[in-house]
Amino acid sequence: MKERKQPRTHRFLSMLRPGDSWDEKQDIHYEGNALLRILRYMKPHLKVFLICLALVTLATVLDLYRPILIGNAIDQFITGEASPAVLEAGRTEWLPGEQATERFQGVLIAGGKYLAVLLLLFLCNRFQYLLMQRMGQDIIYDMRNELFTHVESLTMRFFDTTPVGKIVTRLTNDVESINEVFANILVKLFKNLIKIVGLAVISISLNAQMALYSFILMPVVLALTVLFRSISRRAYRITRTRLTAINTFLSEHISGMRVIQIFGREKRKYEEFAEKNDSLFAAGFREMMVFALFRPGLYLLSVVALIIIMVSGGASVLNGAISIGTLYVFLQYIDSFFQPIQELAEQFSTLQNAIASAEKIFTLLDTKPQITDPETPKKLDQIRGRIEFDHVWFSYTGRDEDWVLKDVSFTIEPGQSVAFVGATGAGKSSILNLIGRYYDIQKGVIRVDGVDIRELTREQLRRAVGQVQQDVFLFTGDIRSNIRLRDESISDEAIEQAAREVNAARFIERLPQRYDEKVTERGATFSAGQRQLLSFARTLAYDPAILILDEATSNIDTETEQWIQEAIQHLMKGRTTIMVAHRLSTIQHADRIIVMHHGRIRETGTHQELLAQDGIYKKLYQLQLAGE
Repeated sequence: MKERKQPRTHRFLSMLRPGDSWDEKQDIHYEGNALLRILRYMKPHLKVFLICLALVTLATVLDLYRPILIGNAIDQFITGEASPAVLEAGRTEWLPGEQATERFQGVLIAGGKYLAVLLLLFLCNRFQYLLMQRMGQDIIYDMRNELFTHVESLTMRFFDTTPVGKIVTRLTNDVESINEVFANILVKLFKNLIKIVGLAVISISLNAQMALYSFILMPVVLALTVLFRSISRRAYRITRTRLTAINTFLSEHISGMRVIQIFGREKRKYEEFAEKNDSLFAAGFREMMVFALFRPGLYLLSVVALIIIMVSGGASVLNGAISIGTLYVFLQYIDSFFQPIQELAEQFSTLQNAIASAEKIFTLLDTKPQITDPETPKKLDQIRGRIEFDHVWFSYTGRDEDWVLKDVSFTIEPGQSVAFVGATGAGKSSILNLIGRYYDIQKGVIRVDGVDIRELTREQLRRAVGQVQQDVFLFTGDIRSNIRLRDESISDEAIEQAAREVNAARFIERLPQRYDEKVTERGATFSAGQRQLLSFARTLAYDPAILILDEATSNIDTETEQWIQEAIQHLMKGRTTIMVAHRLSTIQHADRIIVMHHGRIRETGTHQELLAQDGIYKKLYQLQLAGE
């Protein structure tokens, strides 16, 4: 593959130019306060959070006490110059006769206290970290379950228009970003706020003039922090959106890699990926540049503040206004003062990243299913399988000019077998989708056993409808789990019985592990015919009252088709069976054949009756005979 002509640096710098158009403009922006909504997930864990805050408060106090402890030791046991601000109450100077051993013992005692403070600080930080990490993982676990449950409740229309990679990004990367809020950000924000306030209060109590020197650069720091927050928020949003775009691209193209290689489009697809990768790289570079300016800028201000304290504090020590220990405390506090400010700004940026992810997650959670169950559904003790379409009009888009079905009416009695035929786009598969209520109609009524399907729960309706599709999807696992689909109420005996009835047992029982044979993603190690047989077994294991066959034999060789035809004749007994097939030879024995043309029913009758009508069906039949 040829080298790309432009250097990467040139390309991503060109992406940073104003006026550049990116896909994130197409994203839906969340309306509402995402942060408050995030915090609601913490309500069941409020007790743990309060314990963590108490531990953080204690740890912060101990952290602020450490420089004072050392400052006391310097003044009391090393320099011998006492300062009222740091010495113990009642002692302002050394006694002339104190011995070096006493000073050494004092240093050891101070060292012991310092060690005890460090140990207590370690325990507080450790337990707080463990509690917050556990709380964060529990919340993310619940959120991920909620999100996946919601995705499962959405209608097929949503999946028709939403890329898979986008949904995967919401459930993985975006959810993990929110984990940072609970595991780290909230506690650190609280800790740094307490630390800043504590540093300010203690500094003023030690020496107001020195404290004033320390805070002289605060307006500049605040201005830099506000600027950093505003720029970093936009940078984070762009990065999250472009990460979604590249995940969507990868999900689609890795799934379709066979088509890419068949048509030799590897080079072109690489170029498309390179464009999206460069776009994400530019967003990451933009984000990195923001930090590269903020962190050194804040560090420079901290060095300037340190110089100011050293100069003014050194003069005060020489003048006898403060002790060396007090100067040490101020130097330590100045070094510590800018650190929480920097962390606060970066935590705000990480918080903005989490909020940007949360906005996308909550936008998905707020997507309402277009099909919902009625508040007071009707309950059928047993679905017999009578299906009635009463003047049904249907459009996938909802627009009048896009009708897929136009004024369709028919009735199928329980136990009947009915086949739908017609040219591609005639509306055959749409009828099958409407029976299971995967889409809602715009006009008319669809009834099952005399009840409008909109008055039944989707679970009850779909439990009674078994559908075998042309494109079979097998999940990673084993054969048994693919037939059962994790429904433990289906016994192993029922699984094996279903496999025998559709002749799937003929190849399953020859496999090394039989029903425990591993199934790779999409069942790639099985032939098309074997996958179709497994799909039949899966459908029959649920014992549906209504059996739908949507081009179920189109991808199957002649021998396998004979096995399935044998199984179908046995399975149709006592079940309402609806078939869609392009090969008319497979549906000749149906009780009734309905011919669709441009969304309308044009002919209906048995195979022989339709041939006698000399209409659309006869022309289709003759075309197939001529082709064979």
